[in-house]
Amino acid sequence: MSKVISLFSPVGARVRVLSVCACVIGSIVNHVAVAADPVKIGVPIGLSGANSVVAPSVVQEGQLAVDEINAKGGILGRQVSLEVADDGSGAAGAQKAFDSLIFDKKVNALISMETSAARNAGLPIVSRGKVPFIYASQYEGHSCNRYMYVDAWVPDQQVAPIVDYFSKQYHAKKYFLIGSDYAFGRGMLDFTKKYIEKSGGQVLAAEYLPMDGSDWTSIISKLQAAKPDALITATAAGAPNVTLTKQLRAAGVKIPYGNLAVDEGTAKSMGADASGIFISGSYVTNIDTPANRTFLAAVEKRFGKDLKTPNDLSVPEYEAIYLYKAAVEKAGSFDTAKVIPALAQVSFEGPRGKIQMNKQRHTPLTMYLGQVQDDGSVKVIASFRDVDPGAQCPDLK
Repeated sequence: MSKVISLFSPVGARVRVLSVCACVIGSIVNHVAVAADPVKIGVPIGLSGANSVVAPSVVQEGQLAVDEINAKGGILGRQVSLEVADDGSGAAGAQKAFDSLIFDKKVNALISMETSAARNAGLPIVSRGKVPFIYASQYEGHSCNRYMYVDAWVPDQQVAPIVDYFSKQYHAKKYFLIGSDYAFGRGMLDFTKKYIEKSGGQVLAAEYLPMDGSDWTSIISKLQAAKPDALITATAAGAPNVTLTKQLRAAGVKIPYGNLAVDEGTAKSMGADASGIFISGSYVTNIDTPANRTFLAAVEKRFGKDLKTPNDLSVPEYEAIYLYKAAVEKAGSFDTAKVIPALAQVSFEGPRGKIQMNKQRHTPLTMYLGQVQDDGSVKVIASFRDVDPGAQCPDLK
């Protein structure tokens, strides 16, 4: 006959105590396990394709931000990890990368620089997954999604310094435009054309090559036949910049050349071909501020001889991770519904200065007009403080 133990007997009392202890210990173990789960930041980026030239620098500076944050206790006490996925620099790859990061890796947020084609393909997946997305890339503007913020420049901030300088310094009136045939290239040059015409200039032609194209011969022939005063280009970042510039130099094109898509790192990779190019952007390595000097020292210490040149496409990644951290801490939660409004309220003092995405999901930026030197560095000609991004997403609340 089995013996029944009463819970109110001395033996039963010991059983009750042991049961309570087991529940408490189990609860503590489960809490520690949850607290130990890392905060996952997804980075869909073009490790292959057009952006493969610049992508390594973006990943490096994202990793630096993560390392620094983890060394100081993480975000709300949780360590942070990067989940990097190759988007192939295009739409098809982006769909796979976004889907994998959001639904398989279950990232807490997406923070990355991508081509506009990749971004546009990924946004419906962001909406479906309801994940905060900080787009850390210069782009053509007016891309609006309730889950997306942008901490990089748009044409309203970038185009004027180059066109105004060419008009004043070189008395340029006639322009020739060259771009990659996708959202960024066409969007940038459409804005540029309107600004040139508004300023009293003339656009002789705007010619495009597919994003993965590399033979610019026929377009350069048209450029030479048109005899413009100045050239402005807007290709996909990375490889198309390299091939176009090399072919322009080989053809002997010497007119003032403004590039709306080249970053300092890519310019250095071009060698002598990049010398003389005019750029307009929100970051160059020789910004002389304590924050930038501290950043440059940290990234050099972290990556040493493997360091890729920090640039206007990689520094926004570093700053965006800190902006996400600040938003989560302000919200006191990783809940998307709480983080999204907080992203507009927080700021970060980084290598580019104060960054706050409070202008219709975009940010005012100090912009720099510069010219690439023989050693690949950029000489700053002029700076423009707190340039407003303009009306980007007026209907997005």
